[in-house]
Amino acid sequence: MAGEGGFTGCSTRPDIYYNSHPPYRDAFLFGVDGFCLGLFALTGFICWFFRDPDRDIPKDEKALISPADGKVIVVEKQSGCEYLTGPCTKVSIFMNVFNVHVNRVPFDGVVQRIQYSPGKFINASFDKASVHNERSALIVKTADGAEYVVVQIAGLIARRIVNCVQEKEKITKGDRYGMIRFGSRLDLYLPDDFNVAVHVGEKTKAGSTIIGHMK
Repeated sequence: MAGEGGFTGCSTRPDIYYNSHPPYRDAFLFGVDGFCLGLFALTGFICWFFRDPDRDIPKDEKALISPADGKVIVVEKQSGCEYLTGPCTKVSIFMNVFNVHVNRVPFDGVVQRIQYSPGKFINASFDKASVHNERSALIVKTADGAEYVVVQIAGLIARRIVNCVQEKEKITKGDRYGMIRFGSRLDLYLPDDFNVAVHVGEKTKAGSTIIGHMK
């Protein structure tokens, strides 16, 4: 109002508060703060997800170690598989989104073949994921002439398999060789006379948990 003192721009009545900021300004700032907080939390989770801790590799020469962090969901004898001829032992490890997803070499050997199979993205905890999902298999021959297979399998969320080794490459137990992003599964196909040391439900650590022993 205008008066002898000129235009003040606000009421001089003590019972009236004049808000100089439009009401949408606070809502906008609250939205920006929430977005920044969410972005910070997402960035923190991704950095945490891609963590890669060091592991103490067992010195037992005959020990075959876990290629992944996770939980054992299958231990069984099979009459055969798509990678090996003859009967074999299968051990499957399921990785959820909270596990370390760096994969490690289970046992010394030379990569004879890498077999990539395109496929679906079924929940990796289901048995059918072993044959229907996208997967990458390393067929490895040991110094004693035995063969084993380690298979990276994409899951419901995981859509990217990373494999850093090549055919005819010599690989060493415990070395990092790849990863699967955001929840997945690894299958091991081992010689029929392999001595399994884990059981269904047991938690594993890549590079340190002993799955069993080669003959």
